[in-house]
Formats: sequence, C-alpha cells, structure tokens
Amino acid sequence: MSDCERIRILFCDHLNLARGKYLPRSVAESGSVRHCVGVYALDYTRAMLDAPGAGRREGLPDMEAVFDLDRVRPGWEPGTGVVVAELEREGRPFELCARGALKRAVEQWRQKGLSPSIGIELEAFIFQRSPSGGWEPYHTPGAYVYGTGTAVDPEGLLDAIWAEARSCGFPVEAVNSEYDWPQFEFTLRYRDALGAIDDAFLFRLMAREVVAKRGYLLTFMPKPLSDRGGNGLHVNLSLAGESGDNAFADPAREDGLSTLARQCIAGLLHHHRSMSALLAPTVNSYRRLRPASLAGYWANWGYDHRGVTVRIPGERGPATRIEHRLGDGAANPYIAAATALHAARLGVEHGYALPAAETGDGLETVDTEVCVPETLGAALDVLEGDGALASALGERLVANFIVIKRKEWDDFLGATTDWELSRYLDFV
Repeated sequence: MSDCERIRILFCDHLNLARGKYLPRSVAESGSVRHCVGVYALDYTRAMLDAPGAGRREGLPDMEAVFDLDRVRPGWEPGTGVVVAELEREGRPFELCARGALKRAVEQWRQKGLSPSIGIELEAFIFQRSPSGGWEPYHTPGAYVYGTGTAVDPEGLLDAIWAEARSCGFPVEAVNSEYDWPQFEFTLRYRDALGAIDDAFLFRLMAREVVAKRGYLLTFMPKPLSDRGGNGLHVNLSLAGESGDNAFADPAREDGLSTLARQCIAGLLHHHRSMSALLAPTVNSYRRLRPASLAGYWANWGYDHRGVTVRIPGERGPATRIEHRLGDGAANPYIAAATALHAARLGVEHGYALPAAETGDGLETVDTEVCVPETLGAALDVLEGDGALASALGERLVANFIVIKRKEWDDFLGATTDWELSRYLDFV
C-alpha cells in the first residue's frame, strides 16, 4: 500500500462502533496512535459512565491503537488505506479490546492443536429519505425472496457495494435479497477466525458508507421495522486439526459429525442464555428474538433446520460446520465470534450433556423450554451469573459491558415511547 497518502486506523469498540483516526502515511510508519481510554466509558448518547477499565476516575488516560503496516489494505476512500488495530495500554494488551479477546479465544483452541475458521453472514435493511426528511424503507416494489437485479435494487446500491468490496479485496461469497423487503444478506468467505472478523468489521463499515454517499441508510439494527423480520449476524465455525482436516467431520458416523462437534454444540446450548446479552446487546435485539422467529430464540440444535439456534448445514466432509444463529447486527463481531468459540470450548472441557436434535418445526412445536431471556435487562442478569463464560472472555471486559448496557436498559425503562403516547394519551 505504498501509494496511500493516508491510513485510516480503526478498531471496533464495545458498542460495535468503528472508532479510529486518519494518519498521514509518514506518521503511520510509527505503527501506533493514541486514543483516550474514555471511549469505553461512553454509551450511545455519549453519557460517560464509571465503567470498569474506562479510566473515568483516573484522569482519562491514553491507550495505544497498535497496527502493522503490512496489514494495511485498500480502502474505499481516495488515496486511503485501512487497517484494524489492536489496543494496548502501557505496553500490554488492553483488556477491553475486542480484537484481543478474539485472539485469546483462538489461541486457547490452538493450544489444543486446533485452528478455528469462521464465516460470517450479515443481514441489513436499506432505507431512503421520506418526503418529510425522515427514513422510510427503500422502495423496491418488485422485490421477492432471492431476487436479483432491479427488482430488488432499482437504484443499483448492491452493485456499488459489490464493486467497492472487490476493489478493497473483501471476499464476498454471495449477496441476496432476504424474505423481507428491502432486506439483504451479505455472506463473506470462510477463512481463519481473525481474518474473517476483520473482513466482516471492515465490510460492514464500507457498505454503510458507500450507501450513505448515495443518500441511503444501510442499517444492521436488529429489528428496525416492527412488521418485518430482523437482522441477524450468523457465525459459522469449524475447527481444523494439525493436518488441516476438518475436526468436526467424522465419516464413520451416520450423521457425519465428530464427537468434538457434538461437544461444541453442547457448549453453545449450555451457555445459550448468558451468550444472548453479548450477541444480542440492545433493547431492540429482543424484538427480533421471539418464538417462531427463526432467529435463535430457543436453546436447540438440528440438521439443516432454520428453526434452531445451532444449525448444522447439510454439507459434510471438509465443509462440515456449525452455524450459530443467535447474534444480531448490533453485536461487536469480534465479541460474537470469541463468545461462540469460548462457549464451544467450554463444552469440550466440561463435558456438558448434548440434548437430542430438534424434531419440531421451530414454529409451532419445539423440543425444549429453554430460550433466551425476554429482555436485555434479564439477559444481563444471566450473563452476570455465568462466571465460566465471563472468565473465558475476560472478566473486566464483561464487567465494562454490563455497566454500559445496564444504563441503556435503565434509560429505556424510564422513557415514554411513541407507542404509549399513541395508545394512551387521548384516553387516560
């Protein structure tokens, strides 16, 4: 990237915001740039909280965003390269850094002689400006499921995203319209866990900015429209042994799944409820997570079954994988992937019992009564009680997250909504 005039240094924070700085290339040669640690004290409203590790009572000191110029990749702005940084403080890994948390999760699997690979599926809605200046759904009158071309994208917004993704080197595997409209799914190619999440983080930012420059909004909000489905973040994962073979595959078994795969599934189900706060991290997330939503509500698993949370797609052999369907577009992808990898590993280490595969349709019938908590507040309570998962992910990181999200939940409980006003104001 010697032709870049400037480098955009980015990191993904606790709110799934892409924070960073632009640096001239000559300054970026140092390989690090300082930021205030106080960003980890902020919620979406910029309220500054006494969140663990965020330094509010310590004078808001600096942390360093550390990067390798060899990892700078083409950006989507003229003359600008992009790179994902890791955070350090006083020369040591910063414990609130999401990318660092994923690296630790990967390393713990590698100590077992296994290397995680991940593939990410992102769902998003597109909005356009309404006559009043607000946002309304993108007009796609000819839209249908798995549609392509102008029927689902009359203004060519997907073409613009695809072209930019290609020039930036993002490994897009597929783009399609979803069941609802104007909703789209972006599938990124399977690869090593850290590289896959870097791709997902940067692709998401790129896609939003490309669409924004054309006057539209691409939103990964979990449930932006009450009459339509929600936006998921599906984490597909597998493990490779030292020989490179897929460790989830066992051709000697009738279903083609190894004992390791079953143990990982058991771990994901055992920690299902506590994972929800981290993978579905907003008040709005629990509008998406409802029964019969095909969105990861139940603690169940099944073979090529979209009504379960832990789906085992039909491919076997080298393509054998677990698709985890609980997460949504508000989740930090590094935390989502790290949480899934840790829960799976805990299943191996603790030998959790694996329930039978789902036999119900996932709509009107299911085989389990275990589901995600009903609200963000309840999900935070469950997460707070799961010491094993918090310890694996990082106790300070989880404690910081809980403080920030408790404030979000408390603000929601104290807010009067438009629904309440329209329902009650004239009558009560």
